[in-house]
Amino acid sequence: MRITIDFDRCESHGLCALTAPEVFRIDDDGFTQYNAEPDPSERDNVVQAVRDCPVQAIRILAGGES
Repeated sequence: MRITIDFDRCESHGLCALTAPEVFRIDDDGFTQYNAEPDPSERDNVVQAVRDCPVQAIRILAGGES
């Protein structure tokens, strides 16, 4: 699984970091940081983070898409 964040949309609400803290975090400057290739065991949490994002900034990339 590979994910990406559209930082033009991201407003760092932090819901992703609450839902999948092993994948997303808000840094000291208030910006979202993330692991673009999270462990497969985090899939359910990442899917929920995608659904929870109020500005729909997170995407799961299919196959080799980048």
